[in-house]
Amino acid sequence: MENIEIKIIPSDKIEIILPLLEELNPKIEKNILKIRLLDMTSQNYKCVGVYHFDKLVGISGLWFLTRLYCGKILEPDHVIITSQYRSKGLGKILFNWIYNYAQSIGYEASELNTYISNVKSHEFYENEGYKKLGYHYIKYF
Repeated sequence: MENIEIKIIPSDKIEIILPLLEELNPKIEKNILKIRLLDMTSQNYKCVGVYHFDKLVGISGLWFLTRLYCGKILEPDHVIITSQYRSKGLGKILFNWIYNYAQSIGYEASELNTYISNVKSHEFYENEGYKKLGYHYIKYF
């Protein structure tokens, strides 16, 4: 696909990703998504956007962490390509950008979480070379 640009979205422009976050999280109210997103920008978080002719068509959050078992890692989060742009190779282009970016700033690996029900993402990530290491648990208080 031509005319694709991938770049970090400045924190002061981060709200432009809300429509894509709503598409990915339809059960979470928009105002809750906004509050959480703005809180995330004060942490070790950035977001990268995929643009086609200046239209935002995909995103991936990026968390920057250091883990005992693997060192400095970059964690893609809430990855989405809007529905009309899926299956056009943009996910592969986005992840190649993420890998290159992570390496350029001294990170050693990438790890991520994906929902058990999102079977299409499992195939994509496994094709990207990700390996299943364990289970991800959550407990709400």
